[in-house]
Amino acid sequence: MKTHYENLELPPTASAEEIKKSFRTLIARYHPDKVQHLGKEFQDMAADRAAELTEAYRILSDPDRRAEYDRTMSAAAAAAPAAPPPASSPDAAPPPAAVRTAPYEPPRPPQEPAPPPPPADGNKAAGAFTQERQVRDEYLRKATLSRFRTAVTAVGGYDEAQLRGFEIAFVPKSKFLSKSKNPRLLGRFVSKVDGAAVADTWNEAGKWTSDDVCVLLLGSSLAPARELATAIQEQRRRRAANVTLIPVDARDWQAHIPTDAPDVAKNLLAKLRGGT
Repeated sequence: MKTHYENLELPPTASAEEIKKSFRTLIARYHPDKVQHLGKEFQDMAADRAAELTEAYRILSDPDRRAEYDRTMSAAAAAAPAAPPPASSPDAAPPPAAVRTAPYEPPRPPQEPAPPPPPADGNKAAGAFTQERQVRDEYLRKATLSRFRTAVTAVGGYDEAQLRGFEIAFVPKSKFLSKSKNPRLLGRFVSKVDGAAVADTWNEAGKWTSDDVCVLLLGSSLAPARELATAIQEQRRRRAANVTLIPVDARDWQAHIPTDAPDVAKNLLAKLRGGT
């Protein structure tokens, strides 16, 4: 569990002004007006994060509460088990008593790799911006995919499946003595929908060559419409696959819908924009 200092991304030595500045910067990211269009799951995540920030600021902005909190942290640290003594040299045999009484410890799971070192002083601003963008994209990705599932359920007629390379895949429900005319629906989230993302996504979707496939390529930003149109046209020319690819801006659900897009895709996008 993170400490109040960690929630505000500050060291325990931070000044009162630094605490206030960090709180105002962080809480602005989770204001209800900025997430109301992203669906309930994302709103709940933002509300939880805002509550953590508010509680941290309530404690650390008050000198008496902060002093009591610091004392509690110090006491907890003092009560923590001491680190084991350093191992002796290979040539020195351990004392017999230590061998007999040492408790068994199960093997520890492998640790995750350490995070990369912080950027140099000259690149701190760029590093902070990159980290903030990654956090924003991850929240947006989770909210987008949740809303996608909800919209497909509202459209009806599909079962969820698994397909490598796509976060979401739906196949039409089979009908008695007939095959559904609707395409398979795939969803993929990328940081930026551009020509390279179109080519890579088209290649993955084209592996389902025996069926019509409709892909919603979702992103937190979109390349210019001309670049996207050229990339899609190039893929259609080069690959004989039954693929329809629709670039979608996950921030407001605006999409570049081709004229031959299947009706089910148009219906799905309408529900996504309407918050269904």
